[in-house]
Amino acid sequence: MNIDLVSSGRRTLELEAEAIRQTAAALDARFARAVELLQQASGRVIVSGMGKSGLIARKIAATFTSTGTPANYLHPVDCLHGDLGIVGPNDVAIVLSKSGETEELFGLIASLQRLQVPILAVTGGLDSSLARAATVVLDAGVREEACPLDLAPTASTTVALAIGDALAVALLDLKGFTSENFAALHPGGRLGRKLLLKVRDVMLPLGGVVSSAAPMREVVIALARHRGLAIIAEGDRLQGVITTGDLARVAERQPDFLDLPAAAVMTHAPKTTGVDALAAAVTGQMERIGIVAMPVVEGDRLVGVVHLHDLLQAGAV
Repeated sequence: MNIDLVSSGRRTLELEAEAIRQTAAALDARFARAVELLQQASGRVIVSGMGKSGLIARKIAATFTSTGTPANYLHPVDCLHGDLGIVGPNDVAIVLSKSGETEELFGLIASLQRLQVPILAVTGGLDSSLARAATVVLDAGVREEACPLDLAPTASTTVALAIGDALAVALLDLKGFTSENFAALHPGGRLGRKLLLKVRDVMLPLGGVVSSAAPMREVVIALARHRGLAIIAEGDRLQGVITTGDLARVAERQPDFLDLPAAAVMTHAPKTTGVDALAAAVTGQMERIGIVAMPVVEGDRLVGVVHLHDLLQAGAV
């Protein structure tokens, strides 16, 4: 059998993409009502489905949870054998079924009605048992499945998944969920590190500190020992900084610069950062202005120094 595999794959993707476009075009006030019900629920989002719909339901529950709305997948059969205990009167349920007549769902639907839990049905069966029991029905019907035998749910499960994503994102927008909120729920991920990492987590203790009256020969030693930045301070009060670039410029102008006081060479109002500044923001600032280190202050006290190399190594970008 001679099959054009690329054409087969392209047909599936195009058919599923078209199914989502049709679903998006048909979206109406029922979708807004569904999002409002989700927002009003003070409990959890219970997501359920059988078979392939159950797999999609699990992913939808995970998406809600990761975007700030606690959600659980509930197997429609297991719920009749004790798992219904996770459902409370303040919850809202999303139930998925291609036909809306999946027999295994009937016990769950009856239990949700008894508990007076609003049901959001995601189904292609708009006149089905599930649809009639639902508070809101979202149309997940498709003209045809990508499976040429019309046996395996393909386009229909893709549409159901997309509707779940649309609900979660719309709810995220309604709640004002931010990237910082997302990072707090994903501390182990790259975005979490970027948005949770603070300067205090990366900064080094003070080193290379010299007084403004110190001769430049002491500054040269500090620069060599402390990665190209000498901090000029009196006690814990920052006076200025001297970089290797400053050293090169004064050496070109004045060969006998070693006896000059640090105050004559230093930058008197250097850029600083606070201990609680986001490391990612400080990294961007340092890259924009072309510096490799920055004094760290807490209030008006000098408390440390942060280096660009350390920020990059810590995953601040």
